[in-house]
Amino acid sequence: MIRSAPTPRELLEIAVTVARDAAATAHRMRAEGVSVAATKSTVTDVVTAADQAVERQVVDALRALRPDDAVFGEEYGAGPTGQAVEGGVRWVVDPIDGTVNYLYGLPYCAVSLAAEVDGEVVAGVVRNVATGEEWTATAGGGAWREGTRVRCSTETDLGQALVATGFGYDAGRRAHQARVVAELIPHVRDIRRMGAAALDLCLAAEGRVDAYYEKGLAAWDLAAGGLVAREAGLRVTGLSGKPAGPDLVIAAPPALFDPLHTRLAALDASGGP
Repeated sequence: MIRSAPTPRELLEIAVTVARDAAATAHRMRAEGVSVAATKSTVTDVVTAADQAVERQVVDALRALRPDDAVFGEEYGAGPTGQAVEGGVRWVVDPIDGTVNYLYGLPYCAVSLAAEVDGEVVAGVVRNVATGEEWTATAGGGAWREGTRVRCSTETDLGQALVATGFGYDAGRRAHQARVVAELIPHVRDIRRMGAAALDLCLAAEGRVDAYYEKGLAAWDLAAGGLVAREAGLRVTGLSGKPAGPDLVIAAPPALFDPLHTRLAALDASGGP
């Protein structure tokens, strides 16, 4: 018999425990030295042995705690139980978001773990592997960093907004994204590109950047960080009424969303390869 889903708070407690252990493993493996284990979409899109080991650890921990749940991860995909039954739970995991930063020893990479019920993310945690900073959220329960509730920027002028973004690994996509940035940057305070989407969303959630957009995010990039952002008051969508997803993610406070959306739509930010 399949057990009913626990509350978002109970799922978050599981997510936090598992993510903290996973981040500790990633931190230890980085200290021991890491190397490229494989590549994905291009030769610059790397996978380390730590990505693989951490995801296996997360999957094993979740299966021990919630054996009937589905797990969907970046490195090993859905596996034999990647789709949740109706009313069941699916966990979405990015074992190390910001793998290139991790490989180079840059302190901007994270374990991201979210729980979905019937396709809706209801709990999520993002934990910076290098610094230990941790953001959490539950649907309707707000967004938090280490016990302090966070809220998005109150900036109202796009010209004064610090906007984060990211780039894909395909050369053609990068070229298109670079053109978008070149046309956008005269209309904002500045651009930041840190290299880990889940952390970008969390920084936007607490106003350490004013807004964020990016093309090419997968479910594991968006699930936990997107919930943190929404619960902090950001609008998180795609272009022209589409949901946030691979075509584009825009995360912006209500006052900045429309002007940023208008600029990105005019620049065809969701276009290109």
